[in-house]
Amino acid sequence: MSKRIIAKIGVVFIAGIILAAIWIFCKFFFAGSAYYTERDWIKYEFYTPDLLKEMPRLSSKYKFDFVNITGPDAHVFTVHFYGVTDSSEIRNYLKLKGYEAQVSCDVEAECWKHRHDDDVITIAKFQSPKEVFVQIYRKFGTPYDEFQ
Repeated sequence: MSKRIIAKIGVVFIAGIILAAIWIFCKFFFAGSAYYTERDWIKYEFYTPDLLKEMPRLSSKYKFDFVNITGPDAHVFTVHFYGVTDSSEIRNYLKLKGYEAQVSCDVEAECWKHRHDDDVITIAKFQSPKEVFVQIYRKFGTPYDEFQ
């Protein structure tokens, strides 16, 4: 084959990879929701905030989800730990990261906030089935300071 044909094939191949990457990014960016584990590494890296990535794992069975609420205005990131009800390790972790427990919460759960961001962290427990979930509510645009 001539060098020109090899160069053209190379350009088409690289363009295909770039278009595929753009397609995946757009698909994830505009998704209404996603359910995944750490094994789904592309979704895990794209959707999961560092706070949830670094959070202690309360059990060996856990899953993540992401929900896009009201278009791009608010996102909710959640990790569900199954087979446990003790969330003290999560509370200690949040304290270490500078979060403070709030006096009131808009749901029946514990709400936490950090002074330097508008995320609201929620910890909830279910007795049957045993489950603890940690949720990050992230509002974009105007500050979400209902819990200050």
